[in-house]
Amino acid sequence: MTTVTPTVSVPRLTERGNVTLWRVVASEWAKFVTLRSTLWSLGVGMLLTLGFPILFATVTAARWDQMSPHERADRHPLDIALAGVNVAQLAIAVLGVLVITGEYSTGMIRSTLLAVPKRLPVLWAKLGVYAVVAFALTFPALIVSFYSSQAILGRHHLLQISISAPGVLRVLVGGALYVLGVGVFALAIGAIVRSTAGGIGLFAGIFFVIPPLMNIFPTNWNNAISRWLPSEAGRQLFALTKDPNRFAQWPSGLIFLGYCVVAIAIAAVLLERRDA
Repeated sequence: MTTVTPTVSVPRLTERGNVTLWRVVASEWAKFVTLRSTLWSLGVGMLLTLGFPILFATVTAARWDQMSPHERADRHPLDIALAGVNVAQLAIAVLGVLVITGEYSTGMIRSTLLAVPKRLPVLWAKLGVYAVVAFALTFPALIVSFYSSQAILGRHHLLQISISAPGVLRVLVGGALYVLGVGVFALAIGAIVRSTAGGIGLFAGIFFVIPPLMNIFPTNWNNAISRWLPSEAGRQLFALTKDPNRFAQWPSGLIFLGYCVVAIAIAAVLLERRDA
């Protein structure tokens, strides 16, 4: 008895596409905007960025006449406008971790690295897409929070400040850059540990656990160490006045950038050397 083996003709592709960085970016953008976690995390981040300044301004306006001179001196209008940054950074960081650890948890990272064998373009594309989105959403949100808080505080002339006043726009841009840096740092941590829980836990430890622990040291030790921490250095980007216990804005910004660069470099090396 003779077995007949059917012949299957596979048509040739009429077009061939090279793996370019821009195509990888397009792919990462498509994945980024279709993730449900993206909408939730960005939504929460923007809500906190806007909500806290409005709440803070409303409470300040209502209690201004009952406040002591010392309390009034502590209520700078820019501090009110930026009240949501330190809270919103957690939502932005969580999304940064999820951008890459989500693929490891589902196993999709294998398909991604199979399509992009050189691997590093995947990391650059993820970082680029996330950085652009984080800044593009955070900066307008800070502008809105500034004008919203100013409108609520309108009847208190001591709390009025123009966006064209010296240092104001710089502080708002610095706040957006800080959030961008936090997200990029968190994404790099996610790439290093390849675990959502581990990435979020490590980020929270670096930004929310270690700084308060510095208070157990003598004051001079605390000040000497804290100025080098990423959270404290990064916050100087949106500080209107220089803290005598911290480096100036540009040195602090370079320290914060250094942490981001080191984290990205470690993530890049591990991505190249480890199995998916």
